[in-house]
Amino acid sequence: MKAVQATQFGAPTVLAVTELPDPTPGPGEIAINVTHAAVGLVDVFFRQGLFKDVPGMAQPPFIPGLEVAGTVRALGEGVNGFAIGEQVVSMSAGAGTGGYASVYIAPVRGVVSIEGSGIDPALAVSVIPNAAMAHVALTQVAHLSEGESVLIHGALGGFSAGFPGIAKQLGASRVVGTVRTSKLNAAGNTKLPYDRIVDSNELPGILGDEKFDVIIDPVGGTVRSHSFALMKPGSRLIVAGNASGDWEHQVKTNDLWLGNATVSGFNAGAYLPAHPHVIRPALEAALKAVVAGLGEVAIDVLPFDKAAIAHERMESRALDGRIVLTP
Repeated sequence: MKAVQATQFGAPTVLAVTELPDPTPGPGEIAINVTHAAVGLVDVFFRQGLFKDVPGMAQPPFIPGLEVAGTVRALGEGVNGFAIGEQVVSMSAGAGTGGYASVYIAPVRGVVSIEGSGIDPALAVSVIPNAAMAHVALTQVAHLSEGESVLIHGALGGFSAGFPGIAKQLGASRVVGTVRTSKLNAAGNTKLPYDRIVDSNELPGILGDEKFDVIIDPVGGTVRSHSFALMKPGSRLIVAGNASGDWEHQVKTNDLWLGNATVSGFNAGAYLPAHPHVIRPALEAALKAVVAGLGEVAIDVLPFDKAAIAHERMESRALDGRIVLTP
C-alpha cells in the first residue's frame, strides 16, 4: 500500500510517501480501501512529537491520520452488517494513526456506512467523525438540554465545525461561534448553522451581557480565560483541545465554586475506548446531521505527496476549513 510516514519527530519535511505491505483485518475489524484521509491539528502535534512521552503514542516511523473515507476491502472475523465495496467512513482507532494510507484497518464499532447517502466522501470524512465526537461531548459530557445556548470557540476549525449542526439537532436555542480576526471574512461566508460568529480578540465585551449554558473550547489560553465571564450559574465549559499552544493555563477552583460552574475535559481518544457504547449512536446522529446539510465546510483536497504542504498550512493556521489527502 501507499502511505505517508513520519520518519521522525520534527518539521513537516519529515513526512515521506512510501510503499508498505497491505495490512489485513483481525477479528472485529474492517479493512478499508482509502479514498480520502482527513488532516487534523492533532496529526501535527503527533508529528511534532508533542505527545511522544505519553504511553501508547506512536513512535517514528508511523503513519499519521485519524479518520478516513473509502470502500470496504475486507471483513475480519465476526464482522457483519457491511459488504465488500460499500462506501464507509471511519473514526480514529487505537493511538489515532494510520489514516494517511491507501489501506486502513478500523474497528467495526467506529465505522459507519455512507452508501446511498449521496454525501461526497471528502465531506463525509471531514465532518462525520468530528460531528460524532461533538455528539458525544454534548450529550455525555456537557449534558446539553433542549433550549440551552452554546458557544463554540475556533468556530471554523475542523473539530469545532462538527458542533453547531449537532447542537442544533439536539435542540439548542442559540449557537454562537468565535474566530480569530483573520477568520472573520471566512466566517461571514460559512454555511455552518451558527446564529452569530464574533471576533475572539474582542471577548468578552463583544457579546455584551449574553451568557451561555455550554461552552466548547478547543483553543485554550486567553480565550479559555475569557470564557468564565460568559458563563451563567450552572454553565458547563468543555475543555476539548489546546490550539493556542498555552500548556500552562490554570483554573482557579474557587471561581468554579462561586460561579456554580463546571469545567470538564473531553479527549475523544481517551473517552471513546472507555465508553464504546456511545460510538454507534453518535455516528448515526452525525450522518443524519450531514445529510441534513448541517455540516457544510470548505474542503481542500491534496494528494499524498503534498502532505507536508498540508501540515505547513495547518501550522500556519492558513486554513478556513478542512484539508483531505488522497492516495
